[in-house]
Amino acid sequence: MSNKPEVWLRGPLPDMPPLVQPVAHALLQACEEVQELMAGFPAEKLWQKVAGMASPGFHLQHLTGVLDRLFTYARAEALDEAQQQALQAEGKPTGNPDEVNNLVEKFSRQVDIALNQLRQVKESELTDVRGVGRAQVPSTMLGLYTHSAEHTMRHLGQLLVTVRILVAEF
Repeated sequence: MSNKPEVWLRGPLPDMPPLVQPVAHALLQACEEVQELMAGFPAEKLWQKVAGMASPGFHLQHLTGVLDRLFTYARAEALDEAQQQALQAEGKPTGNPDEVNNLVEKFSRQVDIALNQLRQVKESELTDVRGVGRAQVPSTMLGLYTHSAEHTMRHLGQLLVTVRILVAEF
């Protein structure tokens, strides 16, 4: 692991509204850890499951997809066709020969998109109600951003354990 302190210990991000700093820190931390964890990961193990749990490939697709969907809901928008298709494709290999790097890069790009959206946040709107999913289950902009950080870190932990088991030499 990196010798740098965790992102949240490196200080506030100068261009980030204070109330969403923790979300930005968590997403940046996850991005760094995914990049480090997956560097050199063997492509033939990307879709392997451990004890019936989700594969590394699924976690990478899901991390990217959920982040995209939650930030879409935070903008008070519905999912578009491409997002619906990506949701349906989660857990399915893409067939790309450089699939590991491709999935890591997609996640990194999605974090960048999320950070750009967070930079535009008007803190006075964070408690505005936002509907989630087709049922429009009520949440708030802040609730969606907070859940995006929490969900990302949960799946990062699962990815970390799965990858470590898959590359362990017994």
